[in-house]
Amino acid sequence: MEPILRGDALTTGLSDAEIRRALRNGELERLEPGVYIADASLDDLDRYRMRVRSVGARLSDDTVISHESAAVLHGLALWKPDLARVHVTRDRSAGGRRTASRHLHVAPLPTCDRSEVDGVPCTSMARTVVDLACTLDFDAAVIAGDSAGSREPEFAEALTRCLAESGPRTGIAAARRVAAFVDGRSESPGESLSRVRMQEVGMPSPILQQEIRTPGGLFVGRADFYWEDEGVVGEFDGMGKYDDGGIEAVRREKRREDALRDLGFEVVRWTWPELFRFDVVRARFDRAVARARR
Repeated sequence: MEPILRGDALTTGLSDAEIRRALRNGELERLEPGVYIADASLDDLDRYRMRVRSVGARLSDDTVISHESAAVLHGLALWKPDLARVHVTRDRSAGGRRTASRHLHVAPLPTCDRSEVDGVPCTSMARTVVDLACTLDFDAAVIAGDSAGSREPEFAEALTRCLAESGPRTGIAAARRVAAFVDGRSESPGESLSRVRMQEVGMPSPILQQEIRTPGGLFVGRADFYWEDEGVVGEFDGMGKYDDGGIEAVRREKRREDALRDLGFEVVRWTWPELFRFDVVRARFDRAVARARR
């Protein structure tokens, strides 16, 4: 579904009075002045995506969608995104401004940093992550970076190149820290945040998405996190893995964990709330390591 622009509606023969009546009747919903949608079932993120697309369709050649708005177009995972403003970047050295609905950034826009998503001009995936890493906190930037890495096989190289070609700018040191940490093998925001928390509490770095097999080569499962030297498997329970399978999915996961324990591994699990008191998980991990070494 595309947003409906007032100019296009008038061209098809609708009058302003008819548009106002459709708004009153709930047949149309205003996203912003002159931009409407006809589907009230859209969630906040879909509404925002519509706004971004409508803005992108009217940009000048020296301006592209950027930052969180570009991340939404690219389909990247975002952590608590601010959907109040549409972000654009103009290829100029001065003149940035911010209003209630727009944030105009000014910065160089080399051709390699430009892209398109469904015809909407935006920053490339690598440039988008660099922009986010310069402006958001570490948690949010890593989530977006991991998501980009999982979607684009050459993302790590593109990110390194984008950083190398970036000139001095606010936040570039933070962006380099994020770039050194991102890993496209993280499969969800919860797994990305888990890695950040592990670093914060001093846990050893795990292997991600490790296949576990029996000595005879039979596949047992794929571990979110694997500490080979410690003999521990870590699992982030975001509960999404159980959404479709119901009780049978829970039973499969229990059988899988039993099989891992039969192979001598200790299994440590944690949930969303524990990501914000990860010292509890660290203590659980330490106990599991002690058991594995007996």
